Amino acid sequence: MTSWSEDVTLGGRVTVRDVLFDAEHRLNAVRIPSPNVDAAELVAFALGTSRNRLFLQDAVTPDQKVRVEQLLARRLSRVPLQHILGTAAFRHIEVAVGPGVFIPRPETELVTEAGVRELALQAEGGRIAVDLCSGSGAIAISLAMESNDSRVYAVELSDDAIGWTRRNVETYQSGITAKRSTVEVIHGDATTVADAGGALARLAGQVAVVVTNPPYIPDAMIPREPEVRDHEPNMALYGGSDGLDVVRGVLRTAAILLKPGGLLAIEHADVQGKAAGAHGVPGILADFRVDERLSTMINIPVGRAAFTEIADRIDLNGLPRFTLARRVDG
Repeated sequence: MTSWSEDVTLGGRVTVRDVLFDAEHRLNAVRIPSPNVDAAELVAFALGTSRNRLFLQDAVTPDQKVRVEQLLARRLSRVPLQHILGTAAFRHIEVAVGPGVFIPRPETELVTEAGVRELALQAEGGRIAVDLCSGSGAIAISLAMESNDSRVYAVELSDDAIGWTRRNVETYQSGITAKRSTVEVIHGDATTVADAGGALARLAGQVAVVVTNPPYIPDAMIPREPEVRDHEPNMALYGGSDGLDVVRGVLRTAAILLKPGGLLAIEHADVQGKAAGAHGVPGILADFRVDERLSTMINIPVGRAAFTEIADRIDLNGLPRFTLARRVDG
């Protein structure tokens, strides 16, 4: 197989086009899902430029060829592109990612959009949001930077991921401040953080929006994609035998934190939507009832539903990927 390491252009020159063609061909051969995009990103990164400026380059130097080959070798071994580049794009920002933290996905941008819109409807002083299972902090940062005068709390349990959360919040601190917003990072369990003595117990009944992308893959359903299976942290992926153990705990936390009428936006797998009935997130929300302990915390009678206006939402591929709900009045 011809490689761009051989001189394939007139005069012995190797051009950006040569390098891109070879990289895309090799990525496609191992069934990388988006070989053209990945090839362009890797070559641009190696050349110290961006994809949209790549063809302003012409000849590729020997040192640049070596750098491309090093990066390409990692991607061919199925290291995630975002780990190689060190960043992941999310809405209007780019967050740093790497081993130990979940890479934010495009579908989560829609969940975040629901939170941003809800915050915009709140009066000044009432724009309080909580991002449960924050990971990279992409949701929390987006909420803060797209909603003026907002107070956002990013909750993450993982000792590894919390470092990325803090790093990204620090990176965007000036932009957050420019919007007169704040992001506070909480190292804690999303399922208990609002309980008595918890870091967010003080916010009970005050939060306008809870947004979350919790782990929701059943323990036995190992992802096929090597990028996910071998490189994403298990804590961010797996949620018990049916995948929804953390989801149930998050619903309880949301019931405590949200003010009456406050919005919950929660991501789930496309097989965990309304069609899944009692085994889907909308079904679990509909069946969620206030127990005696919870009743003393949120002033809702025992046995009453905690959430109303439950609606499943589709992603850009037409698949059910997140659910919205509102906390009932007391």
